[in-house]
Amino acid sequence: MDCAFLESAPSNRRQFEIRINGACRRSVINADMSQNDAMHKDDLEKSGEALIEFIESSKAESILRGAREKLQEFFDHHVLTKKTTTELLNDLVHAEEVVGQKLLDLEQLKSQMAQEVERMEQEVQRSLSKSQILDSEQEFLLKELERLRDTEQEIQTLQQEVDEDTTEVIPSAIYIAQLYYKVTKIKLEVDTEPHILRGVHYGMDVATPINIDTSTRSACEISDDLWSLVTTEW
Repeated sequence: MDCAFLESAPSNRRQFEIRINGACRRSVINADMSQNDAMHKDDLEKSGEALIEFIESSKAESILRGAREKLQEFFDHHVLTKKTTTELLNDLVHAEEVVGQKLLDLEQLKSQMAQEVERMEQEVQRSLSKSQILDSEQEFLLKELERLRDTEQEIQTLQQEVDEDTTEVIPSAIYIAQLYYKVTKIKLEVDTEPHILRGVHYGMDVATPINIDTSTRSACEISDDLWSLVTTEW
C-alpha cells in the first residue's frame, strides 16, 4: 500500500500544479478584466459628463441620438469582448487540464510498461538459469550413460573371457578328476576350507576318510599319504 502511494505521489502533485496554474491564470485575467472595467467605467463617466455638458450647451437632439447609439455599441462590444475572453479563458484552462491528465496517464502507463519489461527480463533470466542447469544435468547424464556403456562393454568382455575359460577349464578339470579317481579311487570334496583336504578313498574292502590340514603338512608329505592309500594290485 505504501509503495502504491509513493508511486502515485508524483502524478497527484502534477495534477495539483496544473489546477493551481489554471486558478492563478484565472485570477490574473479576472484582475486584468476588473482593472479594465474600472478604466472603462471612468471613461464612461467622463464621456457621460462631457455628453451632458454638450447636450445642455447645444441641445442638439440628433447629436445626442448618435452619441447614444455609439455608447450602446460600445457597451455591446464590451460585453461581447468580456464574454469571448471568458470563454477563451475557460477553454484554455480546460485544455490545460485535459493535456495535464493525458500526461499523467502517459506517465502512469510508462511506469506500468517499465515494470512489465523488468518482470519479463527477470522471467527471461530465470528461464536462462533453468536452461543452463538443464544443460549441465543433461551433459552429466550423457557422460554417466557413456561410462555405463563402457562398463557394460567391459563386463561383457570379461563374461565372454570367463565363459571361454569355463568352457576350456571345467571339462579338463572334470576329466582329470575322473582319471584321478579311476587310478587312485580317491574322491576329494570341493566345498571345503582352503587349507583342508577332505575326501574318501574307496578301497576294495573298506572306504577310508581323508582329512588333511595342508597348512601343517608339506606337499610331499601330503602326496605320500595319498599315494599310500592307493593299492598296487591291478
